[in-house]
Amino acid sequence: MQRQSLLLTLPHSPYFCLPESVGHYEDHPEHTVSREAGALNNFNIHFVVSGKGYVEIDGETHTLGPGDAVFYFPLQKQRYYSSKDDPWSNRWFHFYGDGLLGDFLVNQELHRSQLWTLRQTDLWIGAHEELLVEAEEYRMLRPHRLTTLTYALLTLFVEQAVPRTNGKSTSSGNRILELLPLMQKEAVQPFELDRWAGLVGVSPHYFCKLFRGVMEMTPMDFITRCRLQTAKQWLLERQAAPIGQIAMEAGYPSVSYFNRRFMAHEGMTPTAYRQLYGVGG
Repeated sequence: MQRQSLLLTLPHSPYFCLPESVGHYEDHPEHTVSREAGALNNFNIHFVVSGKGYVEIDGETHTLGPGDAVFYFPLQKQRYYSSKDDPWSNRWFHFYGDGLLGDFLVNQELHRSQLWTLRQTDLWIGAHEELLVEAEEYRMLRPHRLTTLTYALLTLFVEQAVPRTNGKSTSSGNRILELLPLMQKEAVQPFELDRWAGLVGVSPHYFCKLFRGVMEMTPMDFITRCRLQTAKQWLLERQAAPIGQIAMEAGYPSVSYFNRRFMAHEGMTPTAYRQLYGVGG
């Protein structure tokens, strides 16, 4: 199966980003791409859904499997191809934009690696399918939708992609992701590192290392965000409750520490937040 939509490139686009082409190839063992340096003046993300393929970078061949992606900046040499024995199903899109787009991607450090792994692939696949369907059905008739969907796909990539390493621990990383809803639900309870590490089946030290690799923050940073999120909700829903009570129930026995953490994240005190947003949103 080969689905692809090739779109007109606007030389003076008023939009932050637009797709030049978007597609989904499946069961296509002959799929191969070879572009010399300077041949293509747009960005390119090529993502493997299933199967296997290869990418050549600086004379070295790397194997790509499910969840892996290669990210090219404009004018870079490109060489990638499907496995003959286990053909890949892949989703890709080429996109472009004004100078701010390149600045945005560099600021997100997407230039530091060409090989990436996505942590939650279903989200990205769903967003890609939305963009592909839009391009197939409407082409350039709704550029506001094209730019919105392209930006959504990019920000999901920024959020979910981590540089690929040969020593990645996919199964343990997936177990971290599976724990997140429970950690969020129980965030206001005392944080017990040993318990969470035991649920993943690793030592507390390795749990912290895995968590940082998957979430790009420490477990305690994640708990803090969840607690403050809960506290924000309670501040508005429970107008009569004292700040000290909200703090304690959100996991902060010290009101002064709660105030400092809230101020650091929100730029205002809990009292000021309640006064600003407490009536009418």
